[in-house]
Amino acid sequence: MNRIVHDALILTGITLISGVSLGFVNNITEIPIKNAQEAATKKAYKEVYADAADFKQIDGFDSEEDASKNKASAYIHENGFPDDDIKNAVEAVDSSGNKIGYVVTVTSHKGYGGDITFSVGIKNDGTLNGYSITTISETAGLGMKSTESKFKDQFNGKKTDKALEVVKEKPSADNEIQAISGATITSRAVTIGVNSGVAYARSLMGGDK
Repeated sequence: MNRIVHDALILTGITLISGVSLGFVNNITEIPIKNAQEAATKKAYKEVYADAADFKQIDGFDSEEDASKNKASAYIHENGFPDDDIKNAVEAVDSSGNKIGYVVTVTSHKGYGGDITFSVGIKNDGTLNGYSITTISETAGLGMKSTESKFKDQFNGKKTDKALEVVKEKPSADNEIQAISGATITSRAVTIGVNSGVAYARSLMGGDK
């Protein structure tokens, strides 16, 4: 019996040590990962709003919360965007602290290779300032081209009084975006995600702009 107790105590000790060690390693790696994510987000904010002096957090977002459960995501789900979530939103402000627009971070769940997360810049008048992708796993040479300027630049300066639409041929209307050849699914995921970000920004503005 003493032998059994002895072995049980050893196994318990090993389990405790392993658990503590694993927790220690997780704590060590968690902080750098979080810091890297925050750095990527700030970089995306500046990319879509280079003339902003600062960004002020909008209430209602918790980085630890499932984005699909916040009020912003509920709003866009009810307004025609069930496949997107709003992860965060900030006000872009000038050096005097005046709001010059918004940056809305969207996750589209309709990418070809999985979720695509990006930040969208929207001016006070509803004009797009472009988007910047922070998380993507699309196919190299196809969907990954959504991170390149040839596709991204189509969004810069677009008016958003009409929803943006993806077309396969050369655009013939102001609200049309030409799809990436061979990556229509990715093109639509990003474009619809931009539309959902705009829809939420408009709600913050108090209606259509």
